[in-house]
Amino acid sequence: MKAPAFAYAKPASLAEAFELLGDPGAKILAGGQSLIPSLNLRLSSPELLVDITGLPGLSGISIQGNSVRIGALTTHAQLEKSEIVAKHVPLLAQAVPHVAHAAIRNRGTIGGSLALADPAAEYPAAAVALDAVMHIAGKKGKRTVKASEFFRGLFETDLKPGELLAAAEFPVAAKSDRSVFLELSRRHGDYAIIGLAAHNERFAFLGVGDRPVLFSFGKNIGAAKETLKTSLKPPPDLYNSSAAKLHLAGVLLERAWNTLAT
Repeated sequence: MKAPAFAYAKPASLAEAFELLGDPGAKILAGGQSLIPSLNLRLSSPELLVDITGLPGLSGISIQGNSVRIGALTTHAQLEKSEIVAKHVPLLAQAVPHVAHAAIRNRGTIGGSLALADPAAEYPAAAVALDAVMHIAGKKGKRTVKASEFFRGLFETDLKPGELLAAAEFPVAAKSDRSVFLELSRRHGDYAIIGLAAHNERFAFLGVGDRPVLFSFGKNIGAAKETLKTSLKPPPDLYNSSAAKLHLAGVLLERAWNTLAT
């Protein structure tokens, strides 16, 4: 299939971008690895694509105090190669290789993934587990929101019309912190059947609801798995029943528990 007709604009500044995004039919184009397929499948039909690629201030990885700030236009490949991310945000570093395939990681961006809010995506769960902060910019100014409040539902975020995600801020890991990212898929690079981002005592599942689900567990793995059975209700997909996904969630929970305990 071919994409529906749309207008295209490439602003030279954030101010110009905000003006264009004021159009209710406008949609942001960055890496395009999620948007372009949805256009071709006629799942999305914006009147105007606003290409923010290359806009200053929206890319790069830097340490700012006790946090690592990652610009929204930073690609998956740049995250994968970053020594800063590997050293100071190890959970995110573990999640990146699970994102699709190398060709997509070269073009896709962290901001695009977070703003899309796909419940089967890796970064939203990692952001919730790490209690990350989203930096949002718009014509009316800048604001921040916690990752746990940013994801509002299926492909729905706290972004308001005319706003864009400028950056995500992750806490620098302490020496005593422990993190692990686990995911199960039919083939490497496929959408996750189930996934788990764990950082100390914050366990965030992906693929079990309309957004990342933060799981509160008991004092031991047995109690935690029993709690899991009553607190998670993962939706079935084309290949896996809800019961199967719940079982796999328990498998990942135990693996993560054992990894963090060693």
